[in-house]
Amino acid sequence: MGRAVALGRAARGDTVIVLGSNREKGERLLNEAARLEVTGAIEFEQVDLSGIDDTRAVVRRIAARHDVLDALTLFANRQAPRRTVTGDGLEQVFAVYYLSRYLLSYELSPLLRRSRTPVIVNVAGVGTTKGRLHWDDLQLEDEYGMVTAQLQAARANDLLGARFAAQQDNPIPYVLYHPGFTRTGDLSPLRPALRVTLRVLAALAARPVERAVSPIHRFIDDPPRAPLSAIDRDKSLPLTLRTLDPHDADRLAQATRAILTAHDRAVPTTRDGAT
Repeated sequence: MGRAVALGRAARGDTVIVLGSNREKGERLLNEAARLEVTGAIEFEQVDLSGIDDTRAVVRRIAARHDVLDALTLFANRQAPRRTVTGDGLEQVFAVYYLSRYLLSYELSPLLRRSRTPVIVNVAGVGTTKGRLHWDDLQLEDEYGMVTAQLQAARANDLLGARFAAQQDNPIPYVLYHPGFTRTGDLSPLRPALRVTLRVLAALAARPVERAVSPIHRFIDDPPRAPLSAIDRDKSLPLTLRTLDPHDADRLAQATRAILTAHDRAVPTTRDGAT
C-alpha cells in the first residue's frame, strides 16, 4: 500500500520520500517511477525502522533537505512468527509497527507544522477491538505470539493517535485508518502453509490495493478538520471507542517516553546517529 500511495502522489506532482529497509525494493520503486515518467519525484531512504537511532537519523536527513512536510503516511510493519529482539533490546513488532510510528509522528511534527494543510495518516487496525496492551510485559517476553504482537502494536497505534491529537495547540490532524483485508503485504516471514492459506483468502476476499489506498489520497488532498479521525474502511467510527481511551493513551505515552529515556541514557549518540 505504501508503494501504491507513493506512486499515486508522485503522479499527482508531489515530492515523495519513501522509507524502507530493503534496498532492492527501493530500486524497483524508483524504476517504476521512471517507467511512469515521474523520475525525481520519489526519494528513497534506506533505513531500519526497528532502530531508534536509525529512525531519528532519517528524520534528521529529511529535515536537512526539506523545510516543509505536508503529509506523513505510516505503513511500517513486520511479521515475526518467533519473538525477535532488536539491537535496542525491544521486541521487533513493537519497535517497527508502533515505536517507529511514534518517533516519526512526533519528530517530524516541526516540518508538518509549517504546512498549510498538514495531516498524519496511520494505517493500522482501528475499529478492531481484539488484542490489548500487555502493560506489565510490553516486550512480550512471557506471552509472545505472532498474532498477539500484531494486535498489541495495532492497539498501541490507536492510542498513539488519540494522544497525539490531544496535544494542546496541535494543528496536525491525525487519521487512524483501517483499510481492511487488502491484497498486499510481505508474507515471506510466515510459514509456507500459512502463506498459501493467506494467498487463497486474499484471492477470494481481499480488497484491491487501489481501493484500499483511495481514502488515503482523500485525507491528503483534503485533511479532516477534526484533531482525530478514526476510519474503518469507509466508515467513520466514534471516538468513544474503548481502544481510544485517553487514560490508556496517556499511560502508553508515559511508558514510551520511559523506553526512549532509558535508551538515550544507555546509548549516547552523535549528531549523525552513530554510537
